[in-house]
Amino acid sequence: MGLFSRRRPVPDAAPTVREAQEATLAHLREFVRTRVGVEAYVEPETHVTQTTLMLIATTGEWTRRRVPDAKTAWEVARSLEIPVYDVHRTGYPQRMRDWNSRQRAR
Repeated sequence: MGLFSRRRPVPDAAPTVREAQEATLAHLREFVRTRVGVEAYVEPETHVTQTTLMLIATTGEWTRRRVPDAKTAWEVARSLEIPVYDVHRTGYPQRMRDWNSRQRAR
C-alpha cells in the first residue's frame, strides 16, 4: 500500500454557468420578495472586481452579486421591478451605512 496511491474523494462538480446565473437570480428575487422598499445600485467594474448589483432594503440590509456588465445589471433590476441607480452618481444610502454600523456593534 503506497502512501500516494490512496483514492481521494472526488469533489462535487462545480455548477454550470447557467446554474450559477439561475442561483443568482433566485437569490435576488428572494431578497426583493422578503424585504420592503428594495432599491438596486449598480457598481461598476474595477481592476479588482467585476460589475456588481447591490440590493438595499429600507432597513439598510443589503446583498451584492456579480453580473456580467452594467447593462445586464440594469435589466435585472428592471425585471425585478425595483428602482435602480448608478452608485457613482448617487452614492450609497445612509441607511446602508447605519445597518453596517449596527452589525459591527453586535
